Amino acid sequence: MLQTTIAGSLPKPEWLAEPKKLWAPWKSSGAALEAAKCDATLLWLKLQEDAGIDIVTDGEQSRQHFVHGFLERIEGIDFNHKVEMGIRNDRYKAMVPTVTGALRLAGRVHATEARLARAHTSRKLKFTLPGPMTIVDTIADRHYGDKITLAMAFAELLNQEALALEADGVDTIQFDEPAFNVYMDEVATWGIRALERAAAGLRCITAVHICYGYGIQANIDWKGSLGAEWRQYEQTFPVLAASKIDQVSLECRNARVPLRLLKLLAGKDVLVGSIDVATNAVETPEQVAAVIEDALEFVPVERLFPCTNCGMAPMSRDVAAAKLVALGQGAALARRRLGV
Repeated sequence: MLQTTIAGSLPKPEWLAEPKKLWAPWKSSGAALEAAKCDATLLWLKLQEDAGIDIVTDGEQSRQHFVHGFLERIEGIDFNHKVEMGIRNDRYKAMVPTVTGALRLAGRVHATEARLARAHTSRKLKFTLPGPMTIVDTIADRHYGDKITLAMAFAELLNQEALALEADGVDTIQFDEPAFNVYMDEVATWGIRALERAAAGLRCITAVHICYGYGIQANIDWKGSLGAEWRQYEQTFPVLAASKIDQVSLECRNARVPLRLLKLLAGKDVLVGSIDVATNAVETPEQVAAVIEDALEFVPVERLFPCTNCGMAPMSRDVAAAKLVALGQGAALARRRLGV
């Protein structure tokens, strides 16, 4: 009961990439870079295990960015001539590649890190992929001409990689869809359809992560504009509850999300964000347990998985490691109190 996990990403060690920065450039290249990625993956596997995390991830150590790390192995995308584009309804700007032709996987995308992680942990392993809607929102298009067609093309490629990851021994495949908290009408009209296409045929556990974004200033400012209650989940939860996806990962700690909205996810496992990734203040086990106990009013204990609010890629390594410990200890405290 109350098995812990994380949203996905963890900070890159300073010897791998520039710390506390999204899209941070690598500090080596070639064989040295590949070895450094493997070393970082093993490091974070060990730190997660030591912290008491039950369902571990590779920490996305082999990817500069959770979206672009997947795109790098796709033909039909031009990374050499990036353009500036507004992301998440123009919340912030980013330099993104462009779709210039028909999309096709050039081969396996994440086989190396998935197999490495599987070989070095006996715990359940989760692997994250970007969701189709979020990819479409993080890339320019000069070929397909409309978002739905582009999303379904990406969903097909995501499905190919997801099925291969399942064969690699991955227990849970999670699709990250922060765009679901921005384009709520589109979630119902085509976002869920694209997500289910990405997960088609999987027999392992499937999850979708919906959050209010990394702890970067643009996201913090946006959340400050959302008022006393954040009700985006009210629109997306019902359609997710009716979907074929098994789990929903969401933000709760220090969020203005009315917890009663969790009742809208009846029948789904709920990954309750109990660690705030927008602050360097490390939670106490009591604070983590309090989030879990509050959520249990609306989620059955057998369906609740304590988690982080979002990925921790932009954080410092020391803070992220301490927050993992707090998550593990807080869940253990909640278990003792509940006698489970």
